[in-house]
Amino acid sequence: MEPRLNVFASPSAGKAIKHLTAVGKVVSDTGLPAATQELVKIRASQINGCGFCLDMHTKEAIAAGENATRLHLVAAWREATVFTDAERAALELAEEGTRIADAAGGVSDEVWGNAAKHFDEEQLTGLTMLIALINSYNRLNVILQQPAGDYQPGQFG
Repeated sequence: MEPRLNVFASPSAGKAIKHLTAVGKVVSDTGLPAATQELVKIRASQINGCGFCLDMHTKEAIAAGENATRLHLVAAWREATVFTDAERAALELAEEGTRIADAAGGVSDEVWGNAAKHFDEEQLTGLTMLIALINSYNRLNVILQQPAGDYQPGQFG
């Protein structure tokens, strides 16, 4: 598969991606656990069918020491016993935030309240920005049909 556009050669795309990358740095500085960040990126990417992001974030998670069993069970996190309550709350918020168009009211108060039990305001801010950010990246890559499989951990910094 060939991408529809080469975003890596486009000056405009380069500028936009630079800003998206800066948002990712802000998220990392909020204290939201790195493992939770990768799980959220993986779950949103599964929902959105973004192979490029799935390739990237599963490989980054493995490089950071994530357990293969947990990675295999992200899509079935409700039934899996390998996630903490905080991770479950983050995954649930990620699902509702990703499927926002599917729910008449958007993210429910119940889901938000559950996340608020596990994360402070800075972490909730980071989690919210992360969900928006990964959905942006997913949409960019899906629209452009960015191929998956060749990503190397640390490739983008």
